[in-house]
Amino acid sequence: MTHLHFTLKTEEIQNLIDQSVKDDLSKTILTTVFQQLMEEQRTQYIKANEYERSDERVSQRNGYYKRGWTTRIGTLDLEVPRTRDGKFSPNVFERYQRNEKALLASMLEMYISGVSTRKVSKVVEELCGKKVSKSFISDLTKELDPIVKAWQNRSLTDKKYPFVMVDVLYIKVRETHRVISKSCHIALGITEDGNREIIGLMIQNSESDASWSIFFDYLKQRGLYGTELIISDAHPGLVSAIRKSFTGASWQRCQVHFMRNILTTVPKKDSKPFREAIKTIFRFTDIELARAAKNSLLEAYADQPKYQKACETLDQGFEDAFQYTVVGQGHSRLKSTNLIERLNQEVRRREKVVRIFPNIDSANRLIGAVLIDLHEEWISSDRKYIQL
Repeated sequence: MTHLHFTLKTEEIQNLIDQSVKDDLSKTILTTVFQQLMEEQRTQYIKANEYERSDERVSQRNGYYKRGWTTRIGTLDLEVPRTRDGKFSPNVFERYQRNEKALLASMLEMYISGVSTRKVSKVVEELCGKKVSKSFISDLTKELDPIVKAWQNRSLTDKKYPFVMVDVLYIKVRETHRVISKSCHIALGITEDGNREIIGLMIQNSESDASWSIFFDYLKQRGLYGTELIISDAHPGLVSAIRKSFTGASWQRCQVHFMRNILTTVPKKDSKPFREAIKTIFRFTDIELARAAKNSLLEAYADQPKYQKACETLDQGFEDAFQYTVVGQGHSRLKSTNLIERLNQEVRRREKVVRIFPNIDSANRLIGAVLIDLHEEWISSDRKYIQL
């Protein structure tokens, strides 16, 4: 018999889940995907293929047990692999159903609150019938909220995070019949081993010196220590809070944002040589070479009116934009907030389905569940973010 082998990335699996369709073909495809994924996980656990002789083998295959798994395209009938030692458990259910349940709970809360859109109503009808009880939502939230809150408040004392990256994204939440903008503060940490982790999430009312100070206090109360470099954009309140909360640490201004700030002050016409000279400066990973190139550019352009503002901006922000070359050993991945920007995009991908959260707990639950999944994916990977 010919065996079909295929590999799907986790993003592709999630995309299949995201397609809210009713036909049996989609359920069959998704069932096949997860069966294959669980088989692969069992093989990795046993450390031997079927019928393979191996000195590294830790157990034997021991059949299957049946389990129904509810997704947004219906219930999948799965056969879950077992091992003889009884210790193997596939992580498919915990990783994906947590994310799915958080999204479903937000949708149901919208529906119950009377602010459902046609799209939400359709999904609710497909999954749960036309009537949804509040007790059903309560059971979902009681299951998810403790998981998210425990993760948010876990201790950080067992590792040192010399590099911390922070950013904020804005979400819409309904409060007392009004739609209000909330700030979602997120922090990533890079360990001494060069591994990346998501270390903090807090939703507040604004992005200010005070809100960032509260967020940083929350991180330190959980045991954050040994931080040498904070990477962020140049929001005034954020920079002020970093200076006060992390005395002795350096601030790395995101080079992507900084270069954009410089170039927006430059006219597009006949400015290509200047723009190329600016980009050349930011390619250096040695601060002395970058400083020399910066000084040469200022000598050539600072007296020209149309470049004066750009030159002043460059000169004033230069040192903060190259701290990674001193504190971060010149690792280029520390010179910008690209990592956290990509994480924000993943949060947005799930958040935009809801659009307006029915309450703050719903927002914290869904964003927290998404971040937990990404965090676990990062720490389970053998690939280091930077080599120290």
